[in-house]
Amino acid sequence: MMSSFPLVSFLIILMLAAAVCTHGGQEPVLDTAGNPVLRTAQYLIQPYSHSSNGGGLLPVPVKLLPLCPLGISQSSVTALPGLPVSFSYPYALMDTYVNEGQAVNIEFKSHAWPGCEEFSKYWEVDESSSASEEPAILVGGKKQEQNSWFKIERKEKFVGGVAYKLSTLTGTIGTVPGPWENAPQLVITNDTAKTFLVKFHRVHDDTTSTSSL
Repeated sequence: MMSSFPLVSFLIILMLAAAVCTHGGQEPVLDTAGNPVLRTAQYLIQPYSHSSNGGGLLPVPVKLLPLCPLGISQSSVTALPGLPVSFSYPYALMDTYVNEGQAVNIEFKSHAWPGCEEFSKYWEVDESSSASEEPAILVGGKKQEQNSWFKIERKEKFVGGVAYKLSTLTGTIGTVPGPWENAPQLVITNDTAKTFLVKFHRVHDDTTSTSSL
């Protein structure tokens, strides 16, 4: 009778190989300096544009009433860089880098805040009964909830950088005109024409950096 030891060893090797193929082969997301995006750092998520470095993302109400929970919009002022965010994994991983295609949580890290303090600063997809066909991205998520899981996917490589898109389990993040001066508001959409291409600019003084609203 053949010993079970070779079979066990083979299964272990097979599992390790599968882990390398599905995890180790992923590419890290790159920031605007061409460096891997780190879980221990903070970044400004800004629109990918050849002509502007401004117009970053801010927590903004999605309705006139009620004001809470807050949504996320691109600043209508192109010189305003937005508020910094950090990335984390919703499950235990030792990765230092944020990898393309992996589920991550996104959290605003600024102390400057327009209210609604009872909500967390984690991003989430609006899954309420009143959500539209293109549900808004809100602030107030929870790390372990799947509607707070986002993926960063490489879209196109340009001269001087890489454009990424953000997506969820239910669709790609795009923009629609919001209620405040028609500033672009982040939503989930299947309309490729609305896809919001972004870049990640590292905030080097991570312990003290904030941006005013």
